[in-house]
Amino acid sequence: MGYVAVRGGEDAIAEAIRTLDLMRQGRCEPAADPGAPLGIDAIRHQLRLLVDRVMGEGGLYDPRLAALAIKQAQGDPLEAAFILRAHRSNLPRLGASAAHDGGRMRLIRRISSAFKEIPGGQRLGPSTDYLQRLFRLDLIDEDPAAFRAAAAALPGAAAEAADFPKVVDGLRAEGLLAGHGEAQPAVDITRSPLSFPIPRPARLAHLARGESGGVLAMAYTTMRGYGYLHPTVAELRVGWLPVMLPHPLTGEAVEAGEVLMTECEIVATHGGAPGEGPPRILLGYGACLGHNETKAIAIAMCDRAMLSGDERGARHPAEDPEFVICHVDGIEAMGFCSHYKLPHYVTFQSDLENIRASAAKLRSQA
Repeated sequence: MGYVAVRGGEDAIAEAIRTLDLMRQGRCEPAADPGAPLGIDAIRHQLRLLVDRVMGEGGLYDPRLAALAIKQAQGDPLEAAFILRAHRSNLPRLGASAAHDGGRMRLIRRISSAFKEIPGGQRLGPSTDYLQRLFRLDLIDEDPAAFRAAAAALPGAAAEAADFPKVVDGLRAEGLLAGHGEAQPAVDITRSPLSFPIPRPARLAHLARGESGGVLAMAYTTMRGYGYLHPTVAELRVGWLPVMLPHPLTGEAVEAGEVLMTECEIVATHGGAPGEGPPRILLGYGACLGHNETKAIAIAMCDRAMLSGDERGARHPAEDPEFVICHVDGIEAMGFCSHYKLPHYVTFQSDLENIRASAAKLRSQA
C-alpha cells in the first residue's frame, strides 16, 4: 500500500473552513432547511445551561461571548470553551478581588438533602429535577409570538437577598465539623505553572474550570466503590454573587457587578477509626460559574476525596490530586486527542518498517 502526503495547502484549508460554514447553513444536507440564523441573545437565554457550562470551562464570565462561541463552534461545548479561553488569555488584567462569601448570594435556588428544615427555608427554584424525561412535542413548532407573549406575562425568577446563614455553620458551631487547618491564599492558575503538591485553592480552581463530564467521572469513581465516600448535600445554592473589587483610589471594596454562581457543600460522616480521633463530619466544597449543579456537587466530592487522600495517603484515583487535576481539563484533553489527526507520517512509517523487517526476518527463519 502506498502513502502520499495530503496536497493542496492553503487552498485546501480554506475550502475546509468554507465547507464547515456551509454545514451550519444546511447546504451540505439534501432538502435541509436551516431556518433563520441563531441570534446571540436567543442562544444566551434559551440555551442558558450550555452557555453557563462554556463560561465555566472557558474560565471567563461573559454570557454574550459564550453564546457567540457556541454559535461559532456549531454547538460543540469543548470547541466553544476553547474559543472563550483563547480570548480570555488576551485580556488585560485590571485587578484582583478578595475572597468572596457565597453567603452573600442573591438566591434563586437553595436546597439541602441533609436537613428537612433549614434556616430561611428551602427554595426549589428553576430545576429539571422534578420533571419527567418525556418529550415536549409542543416545542417542535413553537409559535414565536406566543413564546414572547408568555415570557412577558410570567414574572421573572426573582432572586432573594442573601440573608440566609450557611447550613454547615450550625454544625461548625456545635464542633461537629472537621477542620482543614489554616486558610490558604488564593492561587491564580492562569499565571502559576501546575506543579505538585498542589494547594487546595488551586485544586478547586482547576476543578471549577474543568470539563463537566470529566469532573463528574472522577466523582463517580468514589460512588462506584473506589473510595469510601458517601456524601450528603448539606446545601446547594444557585444565585447572583456580588463581585467586590478594590476602588482604584481609596482601596475600599466596592461592588463592580455580579455573576451567576453555583455553590455546593457536602458532608460525610467518619466513624473515627483507631488512631484517627473521634467520629466527625467531613466537609467538601465546590463552586463554579453559572448554573451547573451536577458539576458543583462533583467538585465538592472530588475535593472531599482529595482531602481524605491528604490525610491518610491516596488509595484510590479520585484521592490523588495529580491524577485528578491532570485529567479533568477538557481543553487540554481535547487538544491531546485531536493532535492525533495531525500528520504522523514519519513516526508511523518508522514503526511500519520495523514491523515489516521483523516479519521478514521471522519468515526467513521459518
